[in-house]
Amino acid sequence: MDSECYLSLGSCWEVAIKVSLGRLEFDRPVQQFFAEQLLACGISLLPIEFRHVMRVVQLPFHHRDPFDRLLDAQALEERLSIVSADAAFDGYGIQRVW
Repeated sequence: MDSECYLSLGSCWEVAIKVSLGRLEFDRPVQQFFAEQLLACGISLLPIEFRHVMRVVQLPFHHRDPFDRLLDAQALEERLSIVSADAAFDGYGIQRVW
């Protein structure tokens, strides 16, 4: 079964922060890495919309990390599954793959 695959802009933001802090390195500029991988893997970027941010207000605190909470809200708003080994996503009723 074919499915569309999305990468949250929030995940890109989190990676950018880690790169700027020196906690994550790439063999090429991070912008180039993302552009190449998104294209090669057929992944679309999922923008952060106002309704995603406002959905965070309604979420219980299974996650404390703001980026994970944003991913929770996006998954719920867009009716998407999440690819993660983190079982905390299960508390939000999100289908988790992995």
